[in-house]
Amino acid sequence: MDPGLFVEQSLNGVQLGVQLFLMSAGLTLVFGIMNLINLAHGSLYMAGAFFAAAFIKLTGSFMLALALAIPATAILGALMELVVLRRFYGRSHLDQVLVTFGLILVFNDLVRLVWGVVPVAMPTPEFLSGSVTIFEGVRYPAFRLAILAVGLLVALGLYVVVVHTRTGMWIRAGASNRAMASALGVDVQLVFGLVFAAGAALAGLAGMMAGPITAVQVGMGEPILILALVVTVIGGIGSIRGAFIAALMIGVVDTFGRVLLPPALGSMVIFMLMAVILAWRPKGLFPVHA
Repeated sequence: MDPGLFVEQSLNGVQLGVQLFLMSAGLTLVFGIMNLINLAHGSLYMAGAFFAAAFIKLTGSFMLALALAIPATAILGALMELVVLRRFYGRSHLDQVLVTFGLILVFNDLVRLVWGVVPVAMPTPEFLSGSVTIFEGVRYPAFRLAILAVGLLVALGLYVVVVHTRTGMWIRAGASNRAMASALGVDVQLVFGLVFAAGAALAGLAGMMAGPITAVQVGMGEPILILALVVTVIGGIGSIRGAFIAALMIGVVDTFGRVLLPPALGSMVIFMLMAVILAWRPKGLFPVHA
């Protein structure tokens, strides 16, 4: 492979990886702490992209739109948890799958009702519309580098919060043993709400960053949800570290698989990787409950 193409595809893989991490971080914490399977997480990704596109049209500023769309997606996630999902914490995983699948259909129809079926344009911010020279003969879009930088900063921030703060201690305690954490005085219901809202904001941020690259359209959250579920399983349920490492792994493997392998095999390679890893470590690479 040409060295320039290798560098470009490597950056594409890492960029996809950090986007998957933003999706899977909230997903793995919700599953790990609440024991809740949330298939509607991809709908929050879609909602974030549509919120950002709407606020860009309203304000004309990409950064201001992000500042408005992130809390809007967090509020939407908190309302989803409060109104619907809170009633399903003690129910079976089948019930959770059914209700969150129903939420996918509801959100898709709401988006069609508000924005229509035609994809919505989300322009690249002007100050990031150019490209950056990586080395001689290899240039890379500045916006994709910005996505990579934002994703890595968010990952670092999550690490600091989860590992080095009292809130993070509550989150880790809830993920390890919810009943014991509650018995020791942790307000588990509050932690649930905060984790769900934060996960929704991260999913929305991933959708906002993907908007200028891919089409902002109905159903855009389902394909990336599948990849995020793969990341969650490989990394280990409830593990932020596992989600980050698995996301980078899946992003790079998926990118190079689609470039180097035939289309049918390229789309299967990440699932083959998941099967191999789970045969070796059935609970994932970094299981919280190990």
